[in-house]
Amino acid sequence: MITKGIRGAITVEENTSKALEDATLELLCEMFEQNGIKGTKNISHVIFTTTNDLNADFPAKFPRLEFGWDDVAMMCYHELDVPNSLKMCLRILIVYNCNEDFEPKFVYLKGASNLRK
Repeated sequence: MITKGIRGAITVEENTSKALEDATLELLCEMFEQNGIKGTKNISHVIFTTTNDLNADFPAKFPRLEFGWDDVAMMCYHELDVPNSLKMCLRILIVYNCNEDFEPKFVYLKGASNLRK
């Protein structure tokens, strides 16, 4: 078994706890669906980052409350504040224990779809 990263990003409508919750859960659900992940058994850990303009809440809080992820190691960070970079953006990195032939599908939603073509 090896470890691979599954990346995802989404823009958030506004800097509120509810908007962060909606975006976090939408992105996680889509990442799970596109990658055929059925549970948290093979997740090593999850890293959440937000741009500096998103600070209303911790994104890791929402899967703990909504999905019961008490056994998943999660951390939240801020992205570098690079001039002219995408604003109001939440990024997620799922570090996943898998077979060598697993090919992660990266997910970019809403305004973040411009990050990768």
